[in-house]
Amino acid sequence: MGGGGNAVLNELMMRWFTCTPVAFGGGADFFARDSGLLCRGLQANGVDCLAVMPLPSGADDGDDLLRVDASKLSSSEWWAAQNLDGVVLYAWGSPRYLPVARAIRQAGIFLVLNQDNGGLVSSLIDLDEWCREQMVIAGAGRTPGGAFRGAMSLLKGLLIGRLIQDRRRAKHLMQGDVIACVSPEAAEHHRAFCRHFGGDELAKRVVVLPHAVDPRYRPVVGVEKEARVVVVGRWDDEIQKRPELLVQGVERLLELEPGVEVQIVGGGIERLQKWHGGLPGAVQRRILLEGRVLPEVLAGILAKAQVSWCPSAFESFHIASGEALCRGASVVAGDSPSLASFRWFVGDGDGCLAKEDDVDGHVEAIRSELKAWRKGKRNAALISRRWSGRLHAPAVAGRILELKRKLSLKDQDV
Repeated sequence: MGGGGNAVLNELMMRWFTCTPVAFGGGADFFARDSGLLCRGLQANGVDCLAVMPLPSGADDGDDLLRVDASKLSSSEWWAAQNLDGVVLYAWGSPRYLPVARAIRQAGIFLVLNQDNGGLVSSLIDLDEWCREQMVIAGAGRTPGGAFRGAMSLLKGLLIGRLIQDRRRAKHLMQGDVIACVSPEAAEHHRAFCRHFGGDELAKRVVVLPHAVDPRYRPVVGVEKEARVVVVGRWDDEIQKRPELLVQGVERLLELEPGVEVQIVGGGIERLQKWHGGLPGAVQRRILLEGRVLPEVLAGILAKAQVSWCPSAFESFHIASGEALCRGASVVAGDSPSLASFRWFVGDGDGCLAKEDDVDGHVEAIRSELKAWRKGKRNAALISRRWSGRLHAPAVAGRILELKRKLSLKDQDV
């Protein structure tokens, strides 16, 4: 070989962008997850990297955020002028952003397409599971109008989706050198989709590349876990986060587990305060309502908790559970195709899934995890080391650089 030193030098000289074609805020929250956090992960690997988004600028935009006119993102000339070695595009494989992906491809830049979903992007993949997910996302059977919204989603996906949207999505994915999926199950779904439209050659571009986790959620050392369950979410989102399941599950759990506490974190906590205030005092004291907290505070909360529970109906990845695993907590969620990452999360025995997606099923799964902790069947240090190695931003970024290196060597061999 003999070229290791030069490979390292070339990597240090690399220039990359992470990009999302949506004008999100560009402050600390942006750089704590997704394309902003991956930008920092690439920087930690010695890469000259900026995050790119459309205008307008925000007062709290980070120094390593480049705002440009949205039209430039669809210009191959603009991309070619940036002298880039690679781009990670967070555009969900959406047909709407095909011009952006195509422009990067035409500029001759190595392109990684991040797919922030559970993989059920088309009815062509698994019709039964796709139909079920459309109804789940619409809130059918749980919210007013949910069944109607679900029926409209089914019609749209089966008609416009198959005739137009699926083909444009496939064209979007064809622009990428790497099609990055956030879980093994999502990757398998995308391989099926790619194989349908582009054969095995397109399917071979699909890899598992999870969402990055902030390294502040570092492995736990010398921290004693408590009989505590942490739940993180946006509690004003009834359809996805299911606050009703949360409150019913918490009441049932505390009734059955007298030595356990529950800590609830996240936005929309105000809607839970009336419920909390109506509980008996002894129960209230075992439920800690935190609201939104800074990452360093959440890292401390997760370090002490044994279990992180996700009562959501659907999630593309659920970064909060990734953060919990990196802090040595085991995870619990429903067993559903719409929660594909959790089948990966629990695969090494770092949690369990509810057999039934209802209050009894979720409470039983949480109790199973608490029992596993009591019996010494969970190891916080092992869980946190395992998942920090998989999910921390520098590790995920390093995986991207390694993929580019391997594909570049393969092209040279050809």
